[in-house]
Amino acid sequence: MSPGRVSAPTMRRPPHGWPWIVLEAILAGSLLLLFLLPIYALFTYGTPAEILSAANNFAVREALWLTFYASGVAVLAALIFAIPLGYLLARHPFRGRSVVESVVALPVVVPHLLVGLGIFLLVIPGTPLYRFTTEIGVPIYDTIWGVVLVMVFVSAPYTVLAADLSFRAIDPRVLEAARSLGAGPATAFLTVTFPLALRGIVAGLLLTWARAVSEIGGILILAYTVYPGGIYNGPVTSTISVLVYNLFQSGNLAGAAAVSSVFLLIAFALFLVVRVGERYGWVPWRRGELLP
Repeated sequence: MSPGRVSAPTMRRPPHGWPWIVLEAILAGSLLLLFLLPIYALFTYGTPAEILSAANNFAVREALWLTFYASGVAVLAALIFAIPLGYLLARHPFRGRSVVESVVALPVVVPHLLVGLGIFLLVIPGTPLYRFTTEIGVPIYDTIWGVVLVMVFVSAPYTVLAADLSFRAIDPRVLEAARSLGAGPATAFLTVTFPLALRGIVAGLLLTWARAVSEIGGILILAYTVYPGGIYNGPVTSTISVLVYNLFQSGNLAGAAAVSSVFLLIAFALFLVVRVGERYGWVPWRRGELLP
């Protein structure tokens, strides 16, 4: 080395060779097996004829329709209410913000049976909220509104947190530039802030939908059976998770496996559509920006 020349710091290279590759394969393969083996068990416990019969069963179709309908309403509620809360937490410091952030995160860790019980105690006959919701035509207990309310409680925090992180990630100088060009607060939000945060918000909405669809704990208490009324005019039914639970409780393991298989096929098809949309540019994000 010549005098006066400082050598660049040496970078430690990661491990190479077959031992490292084998270790990676074992660890990654173990987790993949954990994902795949229960799904394999579901699809092989019942025969293809039983799965096809479940797909054509009227009760199963109604349970699927109710589940996707209620989860769609829950996502719409998250879009309307959760995004403003995320923006408030990200852009407006205020006293007690840490308390609000803790409240938002609480539904993620609280057992959802407790959620159902808490809402149940609020809306049982004789309570002020029961009288109010009945008078305005949106009774909660054993109705689709109960399903939606539980879904919103357990899933909307994902949209709030995603929106909060997305809004925080926006460079304030971009907003200052928009303001300097004459954009008001509403115009700056709609034309600059929201478009820049859109990908993160969509990711949160996808997580919200996934969590809403899979909910069962709170629904078992608040809306075990859903009766016609309000925005739901179908037959008496339940969500798909409750239907599978009922089949399992009655000892019909083949039926529970078949119905679960039908739902898994639909979920897989939806994720496949998203992947194809990413590849061909049908969605407003590129591959890997939202889903891993």
